[in-house]
Amino acid sequence: MSGAAPLPRSVLVVGGGGREHALVRALAASPARPRVLCAPGNAGIEAEVRCHAVAADDIDGLVRLARAESVEFVVVGPELPLVLGLADRLGEAGIPVYGPKADGAQLEASKLATKKLLLRHGIPTAAAVAFDSLDPALAHLRSRAYPAVVKADGLAAGKGVVVAATATEAEAAAREMLEAGKFGSGGRHILVEDCLFGEETSLLVVVSGRDYAMLPTAQDHKRIGDGDTGPNTGGMGAYSPADVVTPSLLERIEREIVRPSVDAIAAAGIDFRGTLFIGLMLTSDGPKVLEYNTRFGDPETQAILPRLRSDLLRVLWAAAQGTLSSVRLEVNDDPAICVVVAARGYPDLFARGDPIELPPLPPDVSVIHAATARNQAGQLVTAGGRVLGVVALAPTLAQAAAKAYRVCSEIGCASKYYRHDIGARQLARDSGRSWTTIA
Repeated sequence: MSGAAPLPRSVLVVGGGGREHALVRALAASPARPRVLCAPGNAGIEAEVRCHAVAADDIDGLVRLARAESVEFVVVGPELPLVLGLADRLGEAGIPVYGPKADGAQLEASKLATKKLLLRHGIPTAAAVAFDSLDPALAHLRSRAYPAVVKADGLAAGKGVVVAATATEAEAAAREMLEAGKFGSGGRHILVEDCLFGEETSLLVVVSGRDYAMLPTAQDHKRIGDGDTGPNTGGMGAYSPADVVTPSLLERIEREIVRPSVDAIAAAGIDFRGTLFIGLMLTSDGPKVLEYNTRFGDPETQAILPRLRSDLLRVLWAAAQGTLSSVRLEVNDDPAICVVVAARGYPDLFARGDPIELPPLPPDVSVIHAATARNQAGQLVTAGGRVLGVVALAPTLAQAAAKAYRVCSEIGCASKYYRHDIGARQLARDSGRSWTTIA
């Protein structure tokens, strides 16, 4: 990287979930040995780096913190601060940041904006119709074929998508979003899309203008229950690589989706420097885009980062500095899996403050904290819906899954809940036999 700016000596990670814990660990492991801070963090993160009680959506507070701590680089985890313009404000303050400005973050904040960009540039995606009032939406829903997908246009914490098998289900979803305000301003507009069939996969792309580097593939498990049953969540687990994406298919995805997406964003006048998360459906007609996110995925990040041999700090810094083309990603061939341990009742009503006891960890297994805190007695307790992520790396996915699930079973927490089939599709392909549950 001749002529590149030296790596930063201090890094602030914004956010307080599992994704941020994974980022903190990877950045702290850099050979550059940076001072890593986090805001607001959680109980697991604060055991490893200094945390500051500044909320991820407190833009003024985060800028003040970065200045007060002489931070040389900021890595933004969640989508909300990006949508609120944190990257813009940091840029104005002269502080380098990894994460798009507000114009780029709109590709996640508005599914309608993304759909228009995809269709304008001929990037494969589902046909869709947009509505901002209930009656026209209901008329359309009563006249179309099913299944169909109803999406809240704006941010909905990964829960604003309903795959409706019938008009009744679709109408109920539309009423919740447009009439009852289930997602607040995020549901003032909705998209009704054709339902795509196939297998989903996630591709995270580090983007710097028109340059990009594709991270290893991963597959998330969105629904709460085994066998992909129940409501959508923020993600109940992931594994990497998603071997359903063969080398030839990955080449096609890059040619038909990744390169055109990066070029389309740049052509729109957006200087995008951050992660473009491309949600894909692998249909019989080829790969199609389900959504864009504009930050690292959660829990995909927890399964992807342990596989990187490259220095994550160097990669993200190069993207922010516009020198990404000089970086080559190196990846460990061993697969990784992340099993999310949630609070029973998530994504609806669930208890907080339930004590957690963590067991001794075997080699190549780690516990990522997503929503943990300390009570007045100093006990580790649950503090949200998705509480922990158990991550394992091994020569085979079956071995990684066995390691992760053994630790999941040993975690002491009265309200713990986790799926028992993370990675089951891939394990079935690997073994040639049906898998329903792993543990």
